[in-house]
Amino acid sequence: MELDVRAGLVFLVLVGSIAGGCKRAAPPAPPPPEVSVVRVQQGPVTVYESYVAQTQAPYTIEIRSQVTGLLERQAFQDGVWVAKGQTLYVIDRRPFEAQLGEAKANLAQAQANRANTQQNLKRDAKLVGENFISQQAYDNTLAQDRSAAAAVEAQRELVRVAQLNLDYATISAPREGYTSSSFVRAGALVTAQQTLLATLYSSDPMWVYFTVSEDRVLELQNMLTTKNTDQSPDFHISLADGTEYKFPGRLNFVDAAIDQKSGTLQMRISVPNPDRALRPGQFVRVTAPTSKNPNAIRIPQQAVQELQGVKSVYVVGSDNKAQQRQIESRFRIGNDWVVDSGLKPGETIIVEGTGKVTPGALVKPVPAPATAGTPPPPRETASPGQAARPSATAARPPG
Repeated sequence: MELDVRAGLVFLVLVGSIAGGCKRAAPPAPPPPEVSVVRVQQGPVTVYESYVAQTQAPYTIEIRSQVTGLLERQAFQDGVWVAKGQTLYVIDRRPFEAQLGEAKANLAQAQANRANTQQNLKRDAKLVGENFISQQAYDNTLAQDRSAAAAVEAQRELVRVAQLNLDYATISAPREGYTSSSFVRAGALVTAQQTLLATLYSSDPMWVYFTVSEDRVLELQNMLTTKNTDQSPDFHISLADGTEYKFPGRLNFVDAAIDQKSGTLQMRISVPNPDRALRPGQFVRVTAPTSKNPNAIRIPQQAVQELQGVKSVYVVGSDNKAQQRQIESRFRIGNDWVVDSGLKPGETIIVEGTGKVTPGALVKPVPAPATAGTPPPPRETASPGQAARPSATAARPPG
């Protein structure tokens, strides 16, 4: 009996302990996660687009001879700058000097014959007036004088041709520029108007050709002034190593028609090149303004989540709850996305701490510091060297 009483007491104690444990309060809920937020602002933004381009010298001149002969010497070093009128090549002058001497001798003979016919004509003019000779004899003398005069003019032109050929034996630079490597050497036979001796390239300014896709033509037309190129915006050039060329370019040519095969429009800018940093045929990148928005919305890149091409951000409402919202954005400038749709000025978005947030969850918004990628002041304009667009059209240099 005593054991049964003790067992009952133990059972009651255990039941009381269990009942007491069930009445304990639940642990408190965790505080909402702290996130950094920024307020969406508007400001003017100019969007730039980059294109593959190729340089070309405004003047590319093929140096060819106007006469046939043996090349006597080359009067310049390959690849140097030459002034207008500077001697480049000398062809053996002796055959042309002989031709000029022969032509001058023939001219002297024709002039002597003309002097004789003039004397005969003067004498016969008196005789026919005194009826000592017939009119037919006088007419024959007059015809001989006219024929002699024509012979003089013909020989004078032959002298001129011989002098031109002699002058052509010395080939001079038609304008200033840089020469290519000479394609012929001394002793080679040069054929008139056929043998290519060298190529002369002008260097300052330099032309840069690039093509714009058909869907971008209308956007560029709204930005560029093709009738008055002095008012057109600057174009910036990036070299092959990524450095930006120090001189901006100005638009000076827009093709009249779109190429039906490629669906592109060709454009050309003129760039100062005093240091010869740009060479003909060099591939560069041209950054051109495509659109300007005075009320654009820019948000930091870290605020945007992208999944399978769909971009979204977390917007914090007045109740401090985060809601995921899809946005549209085509361009990125530096570390910011330019938002086309999906956000309104004055809304608050999360820039840091999105990994701790779920849609509809309560958050503790904290203003992000200025160094955390907040949008720029309203007056800031996009830097041309930071424009980013993944696609670019290939340059098509003129034929």
